[in-house]
Amino acid sequence: MSGQAARHEASAGVARFRCGAGGELTAAMRQAYDRDGFLILEGFVPAADCGTLKVRAAELVEAFDPASSHTVFSALTQAHARDAYFRDSGGAIRFFFEDGAFDAAGRLVVPKALALNKIGHALHDLDPVFDRVSRSARFASLAGALGLARPLLLQSMYIFKQPQIGGEVDWHQDATFLYTEPSSVVGFWLALDDADTGNGCLTAIAGAHRGPLRRRFRYRDGALAMETIDTTPWPAAPQVALEVPRGSVVVLHGLLPHASGANTSPRPRHAYSLHVIDGGAHYAADNWLQRPGRPLRGFA
Repeated sequence: MSGQAARHEASAGVARFRCGAGGELTAAMRQAYDRDGFLILEGFVPAADCGTLKVRAAELVEAFDPASSHTVFSALTQAHARDAYFRDSGGAIRFFFEDGAFDAAGRLVVPKALALNKIGHALHDLDPVFDRVSRSARFASLAGALGLARPLLLQSMYIFKQPQIGGEVDWHQDATFLYTEPSSVVGFWLALDDADTGNGCLTAIAGAHRGPLRRRFRYRDGALAMETIDTTPWPAAPQVALEVPRGSVVVLHGLLPHASGANTSPRPRHAYSLHVIDGGAHYAADNWLQRPGRPLRGFA
């Protein structure tokens, strides 16, 4: 199933909540998360913080010299896995381009600010603005309410989903890329712009987090490879569009199949994605994301 061909239920039928400033979850919120594998919390992050992250990302982009790297990030081909610039980005702040950003001579065909796919993967540790928002009391409380006994912040990404060219992200499970035993990864996906089907909002298969992990993206014989570990197909169930206003956080279970469509609109769909694991789980040594010399930290 591709994101483009997905049959979506009306977003109005998706359970959505407003969470208090402290990040506490009600019984109804927890029930929705356990049932669906995702949880929509509208108004979770103040508009001022959303604006601050967008401004800071623009500053980082302005300071970035595109001549230093031409690595293209493609969730469909995984071609970036061959580049050391990507493989060594787990403990760094690095910049990844959209497919088609360069011509055959290696020149940008659109302005730098409109050519990037994302910034990753340690913004939460290395940039003070992203650190402050990522380690806010509301996110710390949310992680605890979800049952993470010793939450550790593992990965962060600023995702651009550029107008007209922001690419499709096919169906995947976050535990494919951030594998622990037992599985513990949880994603906090913050909408920095209103997100809808026109500009490539998230889609999910509600309840499918109860199925197995299908693939692992890991090191094998010194190279990164996508390995199938279970051939169970995705459930033949309606795929729900997770349309959300700016400031909303979508909580994603690590085994939930989710995707996003291309941005075919003239509007941006910026988002900030933060992944948290439980420090009591074993983080696999063959995971793609490694941070030598930079231990994981919690919310404190």
